[in-house]
Amino acid sequence: MSSKRTTDFGFEQVPVEEKVRRVGAVFDSVASKYDIMNDMMSFGIHRLWKRFTSEISGVRRGQRVLDLAGGTGDLSERFATTVGATGLVVLSDINAAMLQQGRERLVNRGVVGNIEYVQANAERLPFADNQFDCISIGFGLRNVTDKPAALGSMLRCLRPGAPLLVLEFSKPVVPGLSPLYDLYSFRVLPLMGKLIANDAESYRYLAESIRMHPDQETLRTMMEDVGFERCEYFNLSGGIVAVHRGYKP
Repeated sequence: MSSKRTTDFGFEQVPVEEKVRRVGAVFDSVASKYDIMNDMMSFGIHRLWKRFTSEISGVRRGQRVLDLAGGTGDLSERFATTVGATGLVVLSDINAAMLQQGRERLVNRGVVGNIEYVQANAERLPFADNQFDCISIGFGLRNVTDKPAALGSMLRCLRPGAPLLVLEFSKPVVPGLSPLYDLYSFRVLPLMGKLIANDAESYRYLAESIRMHPDQETLRTMMEDVGFERCEYFNLSGGIVAVHRGYKP
């Protein structure tokens, strides 16, 4: 029966098993150009989104942080600086190519000693219960097939009272922004992907996956449904991006 279950891959419906493979292929393709494309796509603003996320985390010196879908390590680097030598950051990604890019980038930047790298599926995290003082997932939840399972897995791994931070593309809330955002997403992004990463299709998937992701209120409800408390969200850049924050009871 499981082979007949389908899920979204952008605007397509595909078998559940195929989504994992196809998302993996997207990130295998874009890994080497991921950072430059992030800067080009967001005009560098993604750095401000990540700074805001780290600043509202409440992370302190000596704590343990799990950065899921950590990619090339932007959030992990910030957390590693905050927790210091007595803390630990685990940079985790399901994609080996992205994880390797993150490891190489952070080692080259001198971020060593308080960071570990783990390839893991967010739906089935390979960590014990109550392990982390904070979990972040930046621009990764929309690629997860079973989002409630992933949120539940994150809840299990957090210590009581610890926050989950979900940084993700969301739904514009400023009047008149949506049509401009659609034009940029479906016309400009694939062209940039073709010119810079030689891969228009992966960036067409990016635009589609954003549209299929739950809106702000829906994601807050999903977090509450799996057991997170005091859930709230912060719209950034007119709601193009939002940071959701919830706490383990």
